[in-house]
Amino acid sequence: MRSPRFRVLVPVTAIAMAAASLSACSGAGAGTAGGADAANTIHVLMVNNAQMVDLENLTAANFTKQTGIKVDFTVLPEDSLRDKASQEFSTQAGQYDVATLSNFEIPFYSKNGWLAPLNSDVAADPGFDQADILKPIAESLTGADGQLYGEPFYGESSFLMYRKDVFAAKGLTMPAHPTWQQVAALAVKLNGAEPGMRGICLRGQPGWGEVLAPLTTVVNTFGGTWLDQNWNAQVTAPGFTSATNFYVNLIKQAGEPGAAQSGFTECLNDFQQSKVAMWYDATSAAGSLDTAGSPVNGKVGYVPAPVVDTSNSGWLYTWAWAIEKASTHQADAWKFISWASGKGYINLVGQKLGWAQVPPGTRTSTYSNPNYLASASAFAAPTLTAIDTADPQNPGVQPRPTPGIQFVDIPEFTDFGTQASQLLSDAIAGQMSVASALKQVQALTQTAGDKYK
Repeated sequence: MRSPRFRVLVPVTAIAMAAASLSACSGAGAGTAGGADAANTIHVLMVNNAQMVDLENLTAANFTKQTGIKVDFTVLPEDSLRDKASQEFSTQAGQYDVATLSNFEIPFYSKNGWLAPLNSDVAADPGFDQADILKPIAESLTGADGQLYGEPFYGESSFLMYRKDVFAAKGLTMPAHPTWQQVAALAVKLNGAEPGMRGICLRGQPGWGEVLAPLTTVVNTFGGTWLDQNWNAQVTAPGFTSATNFYVNLIKQAGEPGAAQSGFTECLNDFQQSKVAMWYDATSAAGSLDTAGSPVNGKVGYVPAPVVDTSNSGWLYTWAWAIEKASTHQADAWKFISWASGKGYINLVGQKLGWAQVPPGTRTSTYSNPNYLASASAFAAPTLTAIDTADPQNPGVQPRPTPGIQFVDIPEFTDFGTQASQLLSDAIAGQMSVASALKQVQALTQTAGDKYK
């Protein structure tokens, strides 16, 4: 049985104000929003990560050529995309037919009646093969009413990446399923393993999708939670406090220099440049590490996210296609989604752009495709395992009021999470104590929780 996501409809104003970034997007792009809709044109609002820019470049010569449906893309950075989508969907303006939304937005967008359910489209399109979509990803895009509201373009969890050659040179062994205490001990031993090398990279950059993503998974496995099932903040409780102190101390003892300014991109660069020996972050990073031209290609090992009191702790995230309920081109919108999230598109990318650029983390069949495995053999199985074992309904040791592993699935999290991340980043930078930061974060979290009591 799925847990209720929240008890009342989210106020429109709360959504319209929500805008912040979540991990690991890069690239650039631009587009134009559609004015009056043409008969065979759909308008797509899309985040500007590199793989979606690939899709934009492949659409005309493939999807449009096959179907006659033109696609007008508006491509925006993540912050701008989230802000634009919240305004568009909350007002049901009908300017866009399809938008990329994540498993953070889709639950409460669907609860508020802003999305068109996809069940009938899927049922009428057996070639799409919904059963092939990875189960945790599909569940994260399903509303509290049991209806499906999104189809994934790519998905990710998190795991620990480490330099196999550095471990071997130091005579160290990475456990198959490490605990955070084991990782901390290894990180200290790896300081200076190569000139200027530190033991581990952990995000410290402000942002609810930056430092709070990995930190919240550590909180979960240390026995903490943002809110209990009665919407009471638990930030100053022992589990959250011990996890945060552990995270900050590990950065100080063995983390990268300038950690308070380090996010996904900075840690990726540090790892590739041999400035750190380990890195805990998104499974999507592996495609950049184990690819031709990467300085660490073939040198990286991958193990599950470290744990303490839980059996697993990897996060779950996906960018997915959703149809605005106000769209007057829903049939064409589904045709686009079924193409962009279909097996055929994965094969197209592999053949045209290379198998390392295939959008990961969506379909079971990708992980048995010999062409993909030839390029992704080092990280394919660990990625699949990480996603398959992610449990947004029960990510910790106690019941929660909403699903979500690395976030609290309410729109207010974009506000109090962003403020909390700045305070915790300041603690990482040594500008305030962890206790002082957590006291302020507790108050912010309780203010948000009180709205749902």
